[in-house]
Amino acid sequence: MTPRTPTARRLGRRHLALAAAAALLASPLAAVPAAAAPSAPAAPPRTGFETSGGARWTSQAEEQSFLAAVDRDSDRVSVERIGTTRQGRPLQLVRIGNHRPTAHTMLLICSQHGNEPSGREACLTTARDLAHARDRRTRAFLSRTTVLVVPTANPDGRAVDTRGNSDGVDINRDHIALRTAEARAMAAVIRDHEPDVIYDLHEYGATPPYYDKDLFVLWPRNLNTSDRIHGESGILAEDYVRPAALKDGYSSGLYGIWTDPVTGDPIKQTAGDGQERILRNTSGIKHAVGLLIESRVDALDDAEKAAPALNKRRRVDSQLTALGGLFAFADERRGRIVAATAASRAAGFEDRGPVFLGGADNETPDAGQVLQDPPCGYRLTKDRFDEVEDELVLHGVAAGPDGDGAYVPLRQSARNLIPLLLDERAAHHLTDGRPDTSC
Repeated sequence: MTPRTPTARRLGRRHLALAAAAALLASPLAAVPAAAAPSAPAAPPRTGFETSGGARWTSQAEEQSFLAAVDRDSDRVSVERIGTTRQGRPLQLVRIGNHRPTAHTMLLICSQHGNEPSGREACLTTARDLAHARDRRTRAFLSRTTVLVVPTANPDGRAVDTRGNSDGVDINRDHIALRTAEARAMAAVIRDHEPDVIYDLHEYGATPPYYDKDLFVLWPRNLNTSDRIHGESGILAEDYVRPAALKDGYSSGLYGIWTDPVTGDPIKQTAGDGQERILRNTSGIKHAVGLLIESRVDALDDAEKAAPALNKRRRVDSQLTALGGLFAFADERRGRIVAATAASRAAGFEDRGPVFLGGADNETPDAGQVLQDPPCGYRLTKDRFDEVEDELVLHGVAAGPDGDGAYVPLRQSARNLIPLLLDERAAHHLTDGRPDTSC
């Protein structure tokens, strides 16, 4: 199999049709245009990060007060609790839009790693700005788009500034096993809302001069991602997010790839593989156009070293710039995105083609990692099914009775995911299912 790389395409229309929303995303402190009304509306709420001028991150209590105000002040917003962490903190989902079934849904997952807070701040202010925008183009965008936001995907880790959750688990390595409350909540959101785009906000530590861009991006590399989803994800990265960053003066590169500072040639890959348990890859397997975004934590210069607030503001502003590229992509390529995700979901019912247990779009899998002729399904004993039933349900995998146990057919939307969950040869499988080759 020939490794795939995203096809570079001409950017075309550079500006958002959603121009006013883009302006809001670019500046969390931008004023909302006044509507013609008898009296001026109440001022939009502000985060702790904003009120401190970037001197500190928004606290949990401030976040709760902020989201409650956003929910109260806008009829296009709802905030719901989708889970609870082991330490009792809420996992919340903000829904922005017209609250009826739409043809297009976006999901922002913010700060899965608790010590990477800039994405969280960008998500909070983006939710507020979309909720309060009153210009015609933004309202039109939200009439046909639902924007879902998980502002703090790891509240316990954020409280103590740790990468993992309160059990020390890296949530971004739990999107197959679903052992954490945080990953389970996100899996349920993806199953129930079937987002067309999943955007995952992170931060990274630089290694100058080989790995020190302001923003890194990467698409789903898992080979079980459909070609159309993979292609749209590459376009999101290369034709929208990276150009948006460059236009605003931020350098940009591909996550996990060290490059020669003189020639720009790749030296080695240190991260960013096709591992299915990472959200970036799980997103593609679950039929969503996906992108990982990473902003640089380290101070860029002496000024940022001397003024930590300057460093924090730059990190958040770069995330907001990248979000502007995401919204442009979502608005301009809406039809192509929906067609790609619908085709990906339908393909599983055709039950054709190989399933990959390894490899990536830049790494040809070994022969033993390719199920060229996948089984019809997997049989599970009662004990094994009891162990994994909840996880299968959260993944949206259908199963039927089979004697005392259960049978999981491949002919369903989750076809390319099922062997990764149940085949003993898969690196992160949940349990050993018995392949059914009777078909």
